[in-house]
Amino acid sequence: MITYLFWVAVSGLVIGALGRLAIPGRQPMGCLMTTLVGIGGSMLGGLVGEALFNRPGGFILAVLCSAGIVFVITRVTR
Repeated sequence: MITYLFWVAVSGLVIGALGRLAIPGRQPMGCLMTTLVGIGGSMLGGLVGEALFNRPGGFILAVLCSAGIVFVITRVTR
């Protein structure tokens, strides 16, 4: 259980960081927020993939969804 949560956090951090790199400019969020954005992007990517393709979304779809979340956060906080 602890190992699973560790890997969820690590993958969330990586996916969130890649999502932040996809959006130009400065984003006002720290490491914890980046991890949460990555986890949310992974969940949203899974739902979108399931809805569109009848299979879970993959890595690229998770990064695209997290980039969308970063875009919304950046626009709302400015």
